[in-house]
Amino acid sequence: MDHSTPRHPALHGVRILDLSRVLAGPWCTMTLADLGADVIKIENPSGGDETRGWGPFRDGESAYYLCANRNKRSVAVDISTPQGQRVLQGLAAHCDVVVENFKAGALDRYGLDYESLKKIRPDVIYCSVSGYGRSSPMAQRPGYDYVVQAEAGMMSITGEPDGEPMKAGVAVADLFTGMYAVQAILAAIIARRNDGQGQLIDMALFDCQVAMLANVGSAYLVTGEEPRRYGNAHASVVPYQVLPTADTDIVLAVGNDRQFRLLCEQVLLHPEWASDARFATNGARIQNRDALVALLREVLRTRPARDWQIRLATTGIPTGTVRSVGAALESREATARGMVTSVEHPKIGTLRMVASPIRLGGTPVRAPKAPPALGEHTQEVLRQFGLD
Repeated sequence: MDHSTPRHPALHGVRILDLSRVLAGPWCTMTLADLGADVIKIENPSGGDETRGWGPFRDGESAYYLCANRNKRSVAVDISTPQGQRVLQGLAAHCDVVVENFKAGALDRYGLDYESLKKIRPDVIYCSVSGYGRSSPMAQRPGYDYVVQAEAGMMSITGEPDGEPMKAGVAVADLFTGMYAVQAILAAIIARRNDGQGQLIDMALFDCQVAMLANVGSAYLVTGEEPRRYGNAHASVVPYQVLPTADTDIVLAVGNDRQFRLLCEQVLLHPEWASDARFATNGARIQNRDALVALLREVLRTRPARDWQIRLATTGIPTGTVRSVGAALESREATARGMVTSVEHPKIGTLRMVASPIRLGGTPVRAPKAPPALGEHTQEVLRQFGLD
């Protein structure tokens, strides 16, 4: 075999019928599209995906919508009409995977639920995304990221110790669920290749957010003690937090006692702190967190961040400057990794977008195409599959 021959993206030949809107479902299907799947995004002709109306805007196009819908084809269909239902059932017969995030039971009356589509496509993989899961006593409640962050424990551990509970700066419950849904769909595709059978996938924002509590959730289950908020500090490692310098904030992530000694001796030039019984071990530093942080703040404020970063670089202690979003996107690291890409958009012209972070050496992700206009591919797709 000639390994120099270009290979298709990993999901080339896989077709997705995307009935999802807003973020969790579209993030899942965009990732599948990046991997090479043909994603047919179904939108209501009167307005389309709700995020098309969420600002900020450029030339009438929503930045929110643009972030989650590249590499898709948009088909405008009113699923509340018999004709629209027949069109989608016809498309489902040609699709390997269906992704939806409607309220529980909403698609049953349209003949677009799993059991109905399974009769049309027996090996269909049907991924249902909801707030609490189809088998939950809360199944009828709408699933909103903000509410799930609150109810799944995320907000209780986010924010300053004496402040109010905080949500994350982006919709992490939606994004966690979108990425878990990708994993589930890929696993179902592999399983179908093994045994020829499709299946129903039931993804819940609540479940995924609970799973992503990770070590904090484990700490509660092991000890029975409620975790508390530490702001930008770490519950189990000290010093591991944001600290001010003479000009800007830095993150200092001292992961073990050896690194703490290096910090004291080679960076801060206070070797006596490393031998101080209050600070010599991580356990002692946790007990004496406030005393140590006060000393660190006093010394770090004497020099600008760049000076400290130069010193820290010689020790291997993890550190970084707190950047704005713009600074992160314009950084040399983002440029070197190609994390900002440009595509041509029919209304905007040259559109800069965040690129896929997936790097596959043999089957690279698809070259990005601009997110589609509402109904842009309706005629193209219907003609492709012989639908009226």
